[in-house]
Amino acid sequence: MAFALCSNRSNTLPLATKYNIKCVGLSPDGRLAIIVDEGGAALLVSLVCRSVLHHFHFKGSVHSVSFSPDGRKFVVTKGNIAQMYHAPGKKREFNAFVLDKTYFGPYDETTCIDWTDDSRCFVVGSKDMSTWVFGAERWDNLIYYALGGHKDAIVACFFESNSLDLYSLSQDGALCVWQCDTPPEGLRLKAPTGWRADLLQREEEEEGEEEEGEKETTIRGKAMPAESEKAGKVKYSRLANTGFASGIFHLHELPEFNLIHSLSISDQRISSVAINSSGDWIAFGCSGLGQLLVWEWQSESYVLKQQGHFNSMVSLAYSPDGQYLVTGGDDGKVKVWNTLSGFCFVTFTEHSSGVTGVTFTATGHVIVTSSMDGTVRAFDLHRYRNFRTFTSPRPTQFSCVAVDCSGEIVSAGAQDSFEVFVWSMQTGRLLDVLSGHEGPISGLCFNPMRSILASASWDKTVRLWDMFDSWRTKETLTLSSDALAVTFRPDGEELAVATLNSQITFWDPENAMQTGSIEGRHDLKTGRKELDKITAKHSAKGKAFTTLCYSADGQNILAGGMSKFVCLYHVREQILVKRFELSCNFSLDAMEEFLNRRKMTEFGNLALIDQDAGEENGVAIPLPGVKKGDMSSRHFKPEIRVTSLSFSPTGRCWAATSTEGLLIFSLDTQMLFDPFELDASVTPGRTREALRQQDFTRAILMAFRLNERKLMQETLEAVPPDEINVISASLPEPYVDKVLEFLAASFEESRHLEFYLLWTQSLLMSHGQRLKSRAGQVLPTIQFLQKGLQRHLEDMAKLCDWNRYNIQYALALSKQRGLKRALQSPGTEEDEESDEESLHLLREAGEDEEAAMLV
Repeated sequence: MAFALCSNRSNTLPLATKYNIKCVGLSPDGRLAIIVDEGGAALLVSLVCRSVLHHFHFKGSVHSVSFSPDGRKFVVTKGNIAQMYHAPGKKREFNAFVLDKTYFGPYDETTCIDWTDDSRCFVVGSKDMSTWVFGAERWDNLIYYALGGHKDAIVACFFESNSLDLYSLSQDGALCVWQCDTPPEGLRLKAPTGWRADLLQREEEEEGEEEEGEKETTIRGKAMPAESEKAGKVKYSRLANTGFASGIFHLHELPEFNLIHSLSISDQRISSVAINSSGDWIAFGCSGLGQLLVWEWQSESYVLKQQGHFNSMVSLAYSPDGQYLVTGGDDGKVKVWNTLSGFCFVTFTEHSSGVTGVTFTATGHVIVTSSMDGTVRAFDLHRYRNFRTFTSPRPTQFSCVAVDCSGEIVSAGAQDSFEVFVWSMQTGRLLDVLSGHEGPISGLCFNPMRSILASASWDKTVRLWDMFDSWRTKETLTLSSDALAVTFRPDGEELAVATLNSQITFWDPENAMQTGSIEGRHDLKTGRKELDKITAKHSAKGKAFTTLCYSADGQNILAGGMSKFVCLYHVREQILVKRFELSCNFSLDAMEEFLNRRKMTEFGNLALIDQDAGEENGVAIPLPGVKKGDMSSRHFKPEIRVTSLSFSPTGRCWAATSTEGLLIFSLDTQMLFDPFELDASVTPGRTREALRQQDFTRAILMAFRLNERKLMQETLEAVPPDEINVISASLPEPYVDKVLEFLAASFEESRHLEFYLLWTQSLLMSHGQRLKSRAGQVLPTIQFLQKGLQRHLEDMAKLCDWNRYNIQYALALSKQRGLKRALQSPGTEEDEESDEESLHLLREAGEDEEAAMLV
């Protein structure tokens, strides 16, 4: 993920590796990144166009990657060696990674790398307690240099700015300072011999007119940093930032080693530390908690503070306007995420056990959650507090939760007592307990149009309860297997149920009749676990879909469960439309269809034998009563599975919670050529020709048939505002939906707010009756429009409130000064300065009349 700290945005790069990512190297200009996974496979990624440029395999596990400051080379540490490669350039190359040199010296695994500012030398730390300095070129007075003195593995080593002086830090907390009596300019280039000398002599003969200094620069192949860059680095070159296993970090000033700042950020070990070029911001990563912090040490404030769920996410829900996502996890936390920025902005920690269900009310201002701790809680998004707690007469564990369309009735299903509890949101009182199921309640769902509650259970039934008819059972739907999930279509006319035999059945809730079914066993394609005794084909018999979600228009349904795939089905045709693979990470379990024969030995499977693997190979879970560091701790690989699915009300994206985290799939970020009713006569040239002839209607139709965003924006913005009503009324009906979708997407990023509002108002007024006749199809587009308008409304409201407070302050100040002048002697210089301040505030706020009155 890439975080833009200044604009408060985050982006996920569209790439995936076969194993967990081990290290990342970033080029000095910030345009390229080298991403290496645990297996040694590397991806060269362009951060500008967000695409993979090259694939490479280092043939071994890589510990760290580092670019040289001039961007010409990069070094990787692999095993006990360091390899230097030529960095890829701006031109297209057949092989982007060309090996230059291989450096030997350490006897154990290498751990860290750092370069000098002039890219002439680099230093490598090792687990054998030694630090090695290597020359990036063939220097006459420096080939390699080994530094000892530490009593534990080296965790960090770095050069001082514009110097060969070196600092090395070991795992036991010892810091060594090494001084070099040779300045960087004192390194002498070794005279080439053999074929290099012949090649150099040939070049000298061809370029005999060049001066001696220019020849030396060509031989070295180095770009020296500018003087301004040197000065900028010297300013903050003496700061040492250290993170400890206890979650504390220290900031020291070197070489006196004075403590500047100390802070405890968590109770887990700090796994990575980085500092920006100016030295103001420090970034920390804590892998145990999934925590990322950016700390500004001078003002002692957080620039960024993000933390995911400690354990796996279990459930999620979209807000009615599609701006927010709420997730619940096994760690008992409820987090609310902004879908536009990708950041979590509030975390509720009132639950004491795992959260099993989350949902929004119809207004979008209240979140209702259920938990295994025996409570159902309601959270207010205005004041960020838990304002209702619903409990049952007898302690029970709640497995699911649902809220009706009015937001007044809250229901939760029990896992142990097989009952459905119903409360009033207004009073918090328990209204009724619905009994009748003979197994744990696995799912609840309210009809979006009526107060009908559907409850699914392991007793092979789905019961429909009428909330207005004395809470009695309206219908009982008998299934062929245990029910695992239930959901209503957005219009409330259809019910979908997922069962344990991998089927999805569709029912007419009004007549209690089955209308169709989908067999999904072959679409799950589950993998084989490391400890399974049977093949993946036979293990798929026990797998099923555990979560369902209708699309916004109700034509498709998403299904996910005990597999890495999410299947999209067409409901009416009952066919598989598309299958999404959420992950290709083999660091997770149940990913491979066949077992690796190299892991099979004469003593059995290595997964059964090697139980003392380190934390790098899995998640360490100590047994009860086991102290830290005990050899009896067990390790496992998380199993890939999808726990919850939700479609956005706008219909443009859907989200899934899985072992890999929270994933959002969207139509808005795809750059695809998707024309609409295209023929040979429609071209960008003819579209612009129609604009020059001021035939705006024809130009708009041609642009939307090409379906190119820049061309559509150009044609719409070329229309004069006074002609919008006429042109919008002349658009054919199929194009009205296309224009509305474009306007909804434009509200996310465009500055022409009033212009696009005129277009939206004109289209809705001209074609309102026809849009009402097919409200179900147009509803996602209207909700997409509402999402963009709501965001602008919130931003404008804050700005207007700020202006209003400034105006009130200026008016109160002017009245106070005027009263003083009336009661006291003629005005002083302080009064004149105060009046000038009030005038300045009034004119900034646009209140010219009030300013004239003050004058």
